[in-house]
Amino acid sequence: MRIAPLALFLVLIAGAARADDLRDFCAQRPGKATPACIVDVGRLQIETGLADAVLQRGAGVRQDTYTLGATELRLGVTKRVELEADWSPVVIDTVRGGARRTGTGDATLAVLGALTDPDGKGVAVSAQGFVTLPTASRGLGAGGFTGGLRLPVTLAVGDASVGLTPEVDFLRNAGGGGVHAAWTGVGSISKAFGAVTLGAELWGQVEDEPTGTIRRASADLTAALMIGKTLQLDAGANFGLNHATPDAEVYIGIARRF
Repeated sequence: MRIAPLALFLVLIAGAARADDLRDFCAQRPGKATPACIVDVGRLQIETGLADAVLQRGAGVRQDTYTLGATELRLGVTKRVELEADWSPVVIDTVRGGARRTGTGDATLAVLGALTDPDGKGVAVSAQGFVTLPTASRGLGAGGFTGGLRLPVTLAVGDASVGLTPEVDFLRNAGGGGVHAAWTGVGSISKAFGAVTLGAELWGQVEDEPTGTIRRASADLTAALMIGKTLQLDAGANFGLNHATPDAEVYIGIARRF
């Protein structure tokens, strides 16, 4: 996937945008919740997961998955709409005492649109539709086209920010030959302490796999540091709450607006 020429093209477009009257910086990382904010018209925001490690233990099996350089491009095209694209260039999946697979991940295309005034006060609501393309190396992706819809909601409660992200996904059946639905919900709360923002989330998913319902849940912690008005460094840790969920996930990343 030739992501570099696309990124350069979007940077050139974003460079022509006016620098005044920009909205507050708002990244979709860290965390699993999706904020309702929209990137300013003509502005490009690049959000990269520098390193991500998912650790799973169970039934005598240890499986670790590492993702490096997963990058999302967000481009504001109107006051209320942004276009998004993301791709993972390096995925490493290891099983202790078993196979090790290294390759690329799937790519995702999305549209995020504001349902309320993105510059208004009070509750902010957006809708995001997305489709995942089967670009991954064999055994490292979904195995076919998938997609879904999110409805991000963000509101201020005192000096804290509260978010809710209900989501429905259509996933490939594990045995192949069709798709099934998965229902996801994320609740988040965050608070800024100067340039540092700390947050906590609860995440849950019910997947209607034909072979049986799968329930997953995690408790997650996030931290972000703003450097100026256009650069963010972040980190997070997720902790599985049942056997179907990976035991832990830790990650670091960066986001920059152009």
